Parts: sequence; structure tokens; C-alpha cells
Amino acid sequence: MSRLDALVIGAGPAGLRAAEVLASTGRRVRVCDQMPSAGRKFLVAGRGGLNLTHGEPVENFPARYGGADAARWQDLLADFGPAELRAWAASLGVETYVGTSGRVFPRGQQAAQLLRAWRARLDALGVAWAFGWRLAALEHNPAGGWLARGPDGGEFRAPAVVLALGGASWPQ
Repeated sequence: MSRLDALVIGAGPAGLRAAEVLASTGRRVRVCDQMPSAGRKFLVAGRGGLNLTHGEPVENFPARYGGADAARWQDLLADFGPAELRAWAASLGVETYVGTSGRVFPRGQQAAQLLRAWRARLDALGVAWAFGWRLAALEHNPAGGWLARGPDGGEFRAPAVVLALGGASWPQ
């Protein structure tokens, strides 16, 4: 088993972005997912056109969430808002446009094109993959680090673990 700096569990957009940020700083990262490939639900969501974000000014976003959450969203979007997301897509070679609804789509509205370019970037950064691997247990070692075990006995150790388990909200 190779030494890891971080283990990302979940290969959807949140997990892929976490892996990209970590790997771009030189960390050794492995992404695990129970599905046979990355971004499965991302591809399903993109069947009717992949809505990446909204084209309105970032200052307007927090009002969409209201209440106490508005300030939290303002902080979260300060460094990576709609303009930065569009620049990120362009850095992958994917042109975007603002539709009549104000939503931002990749040109051609193809989720697969964006996902392929993203996977290529992650591969170039040295991200390792473990598909068909399901998390069964996660244990913290008091001396530091984490042990993630699969039901078949496969395990990974890393000092940091990112749980990006968003898929349960949409079982298709």
C-alpha cells in the first residue's frame, strides 16, 4: 500500500474538487468510490444540460439562502464564486455560456466532456483511484491518522480523510 497524505471518499463533484485542491499542493491523494467510475450522478444530472452555476453577481447568491445561512454562503463564495467556476471550466478547455435563464452551462451542455477533462487533470496530478470500494468502517488512530476499511477487507491509511458522500440524496 502506497503512502497517502489524504483519502477522499466519494468521487462526485465535491470529492473530485477536494482531490484536485489537495493534489495541486503536492499531496498524495486517493479517491475511493463504490461506483465503477467517477462522477456517475454528475453524468445523470447533465443529461438535460449541465447547469454549473448561475450567472448573476456573486453578491446576489447569499440572498437565495436567507436567514443565518446568508452570511455563511457569502464567506464560502468569496474565494470561489461563479466567475471562478467559469474560469476553472475554461482551464479544463470547456467553454461556458450564460443561458436565457441566467444559468451557466458548458458549451454543448455535455457533462461527459467536462468530466473527462477533469479526470485527465486529476490523473496528471497523480491522484490514485479505488473504484468499486465501499467504506465499511473509519477508525481514528490516537497516534494520528485514519484507517478506512472496506467490507471485503481492503483498507487505506491516511493522516486526513475527506468524506464527500453526497449521492444518497438522489438514489438514481
